[in-house]
Amino acid sequence: MNDHSLSDTSCAACAISSTISRVCAFPGELSQWFDSNAQGWAPLFLRALLAYEFGEAGLEKLNGDNWFADLTFPFPVNLLPADVSWTLATGLEMIAPVVLILGLATRFFSLALILLTVVAIAAVHWPTEWHGIAELWKGYAITDQGYGNYKLPLMYLLMLVSLVLSGSGQLSLDAWLKSQRQPVHR
Repeated sequence: MNDHSLSDTSCAACAISSTISRVCAFPGELSQWFDSNAQGWAPLFLRALLAYEFGEAGLEKLNGDNWFADLTFPFPVNLLPADVSWTLATGLEMIAPVVLILGLATRFFSLALILLTVVAIAAVHWPTEWHGIAELWKGYAITDQGYGNYKLPLMYLLMLVSLVLSGSGQLSLDAWLKSQRQPVHR
C-alpha cells in the first residue's frame, strides 16, 4: 500500500465526517435563522386563516336569513332575543376578520371570537345527545352524522387561544403601536 492511497482514504473519511457535521448542525442553524428572521410570521398565518373563516361565516349570515330562532343557546346568551344574537354574531364576524388581518387588538378580538365559538359549539355543533366518550368522540368530525360536528370549531378555538397567549406577533399593528409608545421619564 502506498502513501497516496492512504491519504485518499483519510481525505475521504475527513470529507464524510465534515459533511456529517454540517448536516447535523443544519437543524440548529435553521432554527436560529427562524428565531432571528421569521418568528413574527406564525401569528400572521393564524390571523389570516381565522380572518378568512370568520369573515366567510359573517358574510353568510349577512346575506342569509336568521336561523338563530331555531336554536337553544346556553345561559346567558339565551336571555337575548334571536335577532340580537344574530346581529351581534354577524357584526363580530364582519369586524374581527379586518382587525385580525391588521393585527389590531388581537387578544381582545380573539377572546370575543372564543366566546362566540364556545356558544356556537354548544348551540350548533355539540351532539344533542350522547351516552359516553366513544359516542361523543364521533362528533369530532367535519360533517354531522347525528353525533354533532365540533371538529372545525374546536380547531378554531385552539388557534384563537394560541393568539390570546402569543399575541399578534411582530407583523401587526399591535407590535407597531407598542414600538411607538415612548417611556415616560419622571
